Order: sequence, then C-alpha cells, then structure tokens
Amino acid sequence: MELQLFQYKAFVTAVYDGDTCTVDIDLGLHVWIKNEKIRLCRINAPELRGKERNQGLLSRDFLRSLILNKEITLRTVKDAREKYGRYLGEIWIVDAKGKSLNVNDELVKNGFAEYKEY
Repeated sequence: MELQLFQYKAFVTAVYDGDTCTVDIDLGLHVWIKNEKIRLCRINAPELRGKERNQGLLSRDFLRSLILNKEITLRTVKDAREKYGRYLGEIWIVDAKGKSLNVNDELVKNGFAEYKEY
C-alpha cells in the first residue's frame, strides 16, 4: 500500500516515547497548529510500562536526541488518525553532513523500534 503523504515544516516540543511526539506544525501563511501529537507510522517502539520499560526508555531517549527542540520535516498520512486520535507521520531531519534522514527508519536501523503494519 502506497501512503499519500502531506509535507510540513514543524518544531518538536516533546517526545513521549520512541514512536510518539508533540509538534507545532507550520501550515504556511503564518498559520500554525500547536501541540499536535504525532504517531510515527510503519514502526513500533517498546512501551514505557511493563517488561519493555528499560528498552522503552532507551528508545525514547534516542528519539529525543534526534528531534527534541528541533525543526523537522513532517509528512503526515492523508486523513489518517489512529485509534488514539494522533496523526500518523514520517519525520525527516538533516544531519550534520547535510544528509536527509528518515527518523522512523533510523529508529529501526539502530534497534530502537521495529517495522509494523497497523
């Protein structure tokens, strides 16, 4: 299934866990959406509760190191909120060398999440 994505500039204000963050989204023309919760699509990170807690904290901290208090490119899945009301999205950053990185894939590549269809 090919995802239809809409692209925005955004600023990350909080990272809850390894696959959920809060962003302020720039819609253009000086219009912003504040405090929007985003669920990273295509991946699943360990939870912060229960047996997965230690891995969940590591995953959250890795994601924080990549995106917290930074400008990102957010690509949201068209009209798709998941069961908790969060928009599904892909997050892109530019690394120190100027290379674009997909944060969702970086979490998997570094062992902090796994790919999941949902």
